[in-house]
Amino acid sequence: MKADEIRKLEQYLREKFQRPNIEVRRRPQKTDSAEVYLGEEFIGVLFRDDEDGDLSYNFQMAILDIDLPE
Repeated sequence: MKADEIRKLEQYLREKFQRPNIEVRRRPQKTDSAEVYLGEEFIGVLFRDDEDGDLSYNFQMAILDIDLPE
């Protein structure tokens, strides 16, 4: 992803989730996705999808059962 795309996505996520410490970072050797962090904690991946001329972004986040409250 390009730097301006990352900046816009980061701003969107910060506003949407009301979390100023969300950071979107480039992935090494990948051009179709970026990593999402909450502070220093990795929380998921953003994928760029531009098939059929429609551009969209998909956020994928795994939640481990050990992280859930009892």
